[in-house]
Amino acid sequence: MPVSRLLLLALIAKLWFALPAMGQQPSAVPPIPIDATEELVRQAVSLVRAGDKLTPKAWPNGARVAVCLSFDVDNELLWRRTPWPVPLSQGEYGATTGLPRVLDLLDRHSIPASFYIPAMSAALHPQMIQDILQRKRHEIGVHGWMHENLTQVNDAAKEEQLLTQSIEYLTKAIGKRPVGIRAPAWEFSQSTMEQIRKAGFLYDSSFMAMDEPYELLASGQKTGMIELPINWIADDYPYYEPEASGSLPDPELVYEVYKGEFDVAYRERTMFILTLHPHISGHRSRIAALEKLIVYMKAKPGVWFATLEQVAEYVKAQHKELQANPSK
Repeated sequence: MPVSRLLLLALIAKLWFALPAMGQQPSAVPPIPIDATEELVRQAVSLVRAGDKLTPKAWPNGARVAVCLSFDVDNELLWRRTPWPVPLSQGEYGATTGLPRVLDLLDRHSIPASFYIPAMSAALHPQMIQDILQRKRHEIGVHGWMHENLTQVNDAAKEEQLLTQSIEYLTKAIGKRPVGIRAPAWEFSQSTMEQIRKAGFLYDSSFMAMDEPYELLASGQKTGMIELPINWIADDYPYYEPEASGSLPDPELVYEVYKGEFDVAYRERTMFILTLHPHISGHRSRIAALEKLIVYMKAKPGVWFATLEQVAEYVKAQHKELQANPSK
């Protein structure tokens, strides 16, 4: 086996054991007892579940795969619990250097992307939103008020207040109401699903039950909410953040993981969502690896680069048409 392949396998193994320690730990929830009945088990897992697959029979213009590049612009807020100057500067890098580098890369290849921004991250660096909007091809979505972990808010009214504030802040900043949400820290409380339904979002991008579009169920009931799922494999945090992995791997190895995920999505004719952070992937060697991936994907025939909003709108329209004409 080639040495690069061995290194890649070693990296993945290390990350697997590191995953439980990533990010903030959610507040305690009752465990499922080992002697629980089938009904109790079903109830315990029923809060939010995967419903019908929503991948359309065909993507626009006969494309084989939908590719969405997404960026969680957390910056300094990842260190809000321990706001020491040096760690904060690591987050600040995302605004001063990482995001401009990301936007320049997307400009070079004329590719749209989705940016999920906590309201207070935008407040610290208001120029970020203007820089994103002036490209006239990108989407901005909701990512919390303070990058708060919703499982730790422990107050449904407070959580709803933070969500409302976040929507109002971004609506004013970008000039339109955001249609997509990605939960901060990728965590839902027991109240989150009902709150985002009430807020009228077109789609969510926080869950991992499939790797193609699907409908979210709440307590077994259809919600009409489109889920465009993420996963840790196609995210830069586990690979590049020392607090998560304890290592700084060669970006070429990470490129191989992303490429593998894209290749299978291409073969299956579904969707590939890549989640990155400007303060992490905005560094020089990592941007170079990301550009290599973009060049590789663009060289394949039938790749539709789109925002998550564009994918959700297309999926919604195709599903509506299918319901109206089941024989198609």
